[in-house]
Amino acid sequence: MSQIAIKQIKSRINCPAVQKRTLDALGLRKMNHTVVKEDCPSIRGMIKAVHHLVEVTNI
Repeated sequence: MSQIAIKQIKSRINCPAVQKRTLDALGLRKMNHTVVKEDCPSIRGMIKAVHHLVEVTNI
């Protein structure tokens, strides 16, 4: 499968707890942190939940 790079571009400070847990599940811990994940429907759903906090690029 293809891979995607997910970068946190906005702060999680005023976000609901559900969105904070989603960022944790994606492996994003702080601003400007980037992780590489497989491009699968479950990861895409998590990205959709926090789309306003992250930036996604294809590798």
